[in-house]
Amino acid sequence: MSTWANLGLQDSASPLMEQLIFFHDHALLILVMITVLVGYLMFMLFFNSYINRFLLHGQLIEMIWTILPAIILLFIALPSLRLLYLLDEINEPYVTLKSIGHQWYWSYEYSDFNNIEFDSYMIPTNELPTDGFRLLDVDNRVVLPMNSQIRILVTAADVIHSWTIPALGVKVDGTPGRLNQTNFFINRPGLFYGQCSEICGANHSFMPIVIESVPVQYFIKWITNNNYS
Repeated sequence: MSTWANLGLQDSASPLMEQLIFFHDHALLILVMITVLVGYLMFMLFFNSYINRFLLHGQLIEMIWTILPAIILLFIALPSLRLLYLLDEINEPYVTLKSIGHQWYWSYEYSDFNNIEFDSYMIPTNELPTDGFRLLDVDNRVVLPMNSQIRILVTAADVIHSWTIPALGVKVDGTPGRLNQTNFFINRPGLFYGQCSEICGANHSFMPIVIESVPVQYFIKWITNNNYS
């Protein structure tokens, strides 16, 4: 989760988030190189005393500064397209989780396991335990197995919401009347926090999401203990 004065990205917990971090660093390095080059040229212009009164055009330099940015954009666009298709790829999922956005809480359904359903509300500050995180902890966490392909279906019951977990590289809009899906793979155990990142009205920021990643055997035990059908 994000901590105080954390300026960087969160530590990744999925292969997709690792790729997003790699692409971020790749694009940032190109931007730094462009900024340094342009800054150097602008700085040197202040000390340039050369003047050509008869210079009317410079076709060669104009071709260079037109083609060079296009080549640089290719170095950004091609990895970006690859990553975009990777994020949209749905592999064979082991678990399907359905998330429904409400004002101002989330509902979850495990459709593969006799339709286990529950609501997840933010814990109020006056009811928060000593080791809890204000505005981030919920009363019912989403329990998912690690090292397993997870598919999530997201929709909304009233207005547009957005199911977002930064550490997993997942952001899916929940739109009323539509069913959006994506997938992720959690490669380590732990607690992963997120929030609704859509401006869906007053108090929309108080829709936290907590995923508890556990080994498969513990997930099977949790499913068995919560199977009331």
